[in-house]
Amino acid sequence: MGNQEQCQIITATAALFLAIGGILLLVIPYEDIKEPAQFMYGIVLDAGSSHTAIFLYKWPANKQNGTGIVSQHTECHVKGGGISSYAGRRGGAAKSLQECMEQAVQDIPKSRHKLTPLYLGATAGMRLLNISKPKESDEILKEVGDKLKTYPFSFKGATILSGQEEGAYGWVTVNYLLENYVKYGFVGHWLSPGRPTVGALDFGGASTQITFVTKETVENKDNKMDLRLYGQDYKIYTQSFLCYGRDQVLLRLLAHLIMTQRSDSSIVHPCYPAGYTDSIKLGSVFDTPCVNRKTPYKSDADLQITGNGNYNQCLGNVSKLFFFNNCSFSKCSFDGVFQPNITGNFMAFSAFYYTHSFLQETTGITITSPAHLENVVRAICNMSFHEMKSKVLDQGNRLKDYCAVSVFVQELLLKGYGFDDVSFPHISFQKKAGDTSVGWSLGYMLSFSNLIPAEEMFLRKALQSNAWKTLIVFFSLLLITAVFFLLRASCKKESDGVI
Repeated sequence: MGNQEQCQIITATAALFLAIGGILLLVIPYEDIKEPAQFMYGIVLDAGSSHTAIFLYKWPANKQNGTGIVSQHTECHVKGGGISSYAGRRGGAAKSLQECMEQAVQDIPKSRHKLTPLYLGATAGMRLLNISKPKESDEILKEVGDKLKTYPFSFKGATILSGQEEGAYGWVTVNYLLENYVKYGFVGHWLSPGRPTVGALDFGGASTQITFVTKETVENKDNKMDLRLYGQDYKIYTQSFLCYGRDQVLLRLLAHLIMTQRSDSSIVHPCYPAGYTDSIKLGSVFDTPCVNRKTPYKSDADLQITGNGNYNQCLGNVSKLFFFNNCSFSKCSFDGVFQPNITGNFMAFSAFYYTHSFLQETTGITITSPAHLENVVRAICNMSFHEMKSKVLDQGNRLKDYCAVSVFVQELLLKGYGFDDVSFPHISFQKKAGDTSVGWSLGYMLSFSNLIPAEEMFLRKALQSNAWKTLIVFFSLLLITAVFFLLRASCKKESDGVI
């Protein structure tokens, strides 16, 4: 057989293999594989009465039932007081945010900057300033808004949250972190866990909030909110009590003692521990819309305060801060505010957590009932200042206030909200759920993510898992093809040589 005939046979055989390989490649089953989702990001500034915290959140860009599966990315706590404390100091509020905002620029991928919503929500501190000095309140909001617009994010506003919004978003956060909306199943799907939701109890510097789902009719429309999360609708009761936050309660109590003891120079404070004395400016007590003083006073006058640590007297004075007799609804909590019966479990956070933690650590008593709470608070209030300092470290100037705050928490939970022997054990006092701080900001971002369109998933072609044998055949054909072209080139050379 001549060289030309051998080359023709080899060429025909290789061509046959190539034809078979082409047919195989046409019939190999492919499937569409989703590329891993990229992340969306969001920034929320929680401008509280005592300080501002900046929280960065992220969630998969494809989302789930319209709502992002949001997790905390990073956080930064602004140095100094809350933005309301900069009233009358032009530029101070905006400048205070600069360090944390520059950190946010670094923490979020540059490719996502323009797509990242940025929102500042001011709470009760600014609500109070807006009541007493609306012009200064507006100036601060404009100032911080102009500052935030200079960053490469999608600025969504700097506003004052209503008390109801703050309470509702806090409730959203609590239930999200407890996985009461959705839970990731082992089969790779988001499933409704079917658990009841948990009520939220928030205790800030200038206000306190209670929020929970109820089946009862909410008689006051201002206490009703409708939320849609993960494809489900929730009807909740929420109420915020302005001037019932920790800092404002302490000022209101001082003002009450000054006016009942009829002295602008010195008073005896039954909630301050025995052995404690202090001197403050009179104006620091009355410079708040939460205190109504009808008679004139000298704001720069000194007020001498002496503690005598008497639980019963402290309780009697703190109870005067509540009004229980006026109710135009079928039932009320206090101050004429409608409230349905409390049901289910609750999480108490913010100053509730810190107060509860102080009481248990100082006395060594686990608080699981109203009787336990009363006994522990009584023990704290009857301690001398020296005894308190020997039991508690690193509390500084806050130590003197724990009796008053604890008595207030006792009155608020038991008499105000109506927790009793059955319902009180269902309160969980927590600072965090997992690694995430509890507060309104995460709830806001969850609700806001519901308004952001999901990004389409990128698709790529991929072999099904049972096609690996075909891949072996494919690579074999590639090898044969390479041999074919080498032989053809060799045959061509020989043919050219014969001629």
